[in-house]
Amino acid sequence: MKALRHFILAALLVAGIGPLAAAPVDINTADATTMAAAINGVGQSRAAAIVAYREANGPFASVDDLTAIKGIGRKLVERNREVLTVGTAPSGGTGKSAK
Repeated sequence: MKALRHFILAALLVAGIGPLAAAPVDINTADATTMAAAINGVGQSRAAAIVAYREANGPFASVDDLTAIKGIGRKLVERNREVLTVGTAPSGGTGKSAK
């Protein structure tokens, strides 16, 4: 069911369907496929790097912490700020900032 939800979200984002396409993506909980579909300028490889960084360093304290990942700069973060969020840390998270 989760895979189906991600497929539908990706399809809607690619199609650019109204408000559904602008739904915020929580970078502390989203998987690589979801992030690759939602973040302009981030493909599957960079999205996987975001997930790997989060797993190694704990949840992100802010969207700006994405700049700690190779290939993600301030311009990319600014371009995507409206579709990114950091929600509650996943259970079992370390609570460490990505910086």
